[in-house]
Amino acid sequence: MNDMNNEVKIISYEPQYKEAFKTLNEEWIKTFFVMESSDYKLLDNPEEYIINKGGYIAFALLNDEAVGTCALVRAQEEPLAFELSKMAVSPKAQGKKIGYLLGNALVEKARELKAEKIFLETNSILVPAIKLYEKLGFKHTEITNPGYDRVDVQMELDLKS
Repeated sequence: MNDMNNEVKIISYEPQYKEAFKTLNEEWIKTFFVMESSDYKLLDNPEEYIINKGGYIAFALLNDEAVGTCALVRAQEEPLAFELSKMAVSPKAQGKKIGYLLGNALVEKARELKAEKIFLETNSILVPAIKLYEKLGFKHTEITNPGYDRVDVQMELDLKS
């Protein structure tokens, strides 16, 4: 095998990657936090809770293996808003800008769907993640109604402009 194929491909959800969606996220969440029931709800049923509700999941493939994932969860209809959720990159694939590629692909997708904004919830210990979101254009906002106990940072990206 030559290592020429070290290229990261971003693709949209396919049922064959359902397990990877859960595994990647579980590995990531358990490194820093504990899994909560809201995690399992989304991770066990991505089609039901994300895809079928008008959301979107992207995967990063490296040599045809899913090494990263991220989701857009439809949060409100009028005006259309999404939550950027469940971003996870396998430790063995870190340092390849996969988080940025995934985030960027989902921001583009939200624009395409004519969303007005994307928001996300995270935790202040995840400094690299927060820097990544800032680089994608997200601004810090007040925390309203967090979906997880671990949330102490909320950010938003205005797509109207």
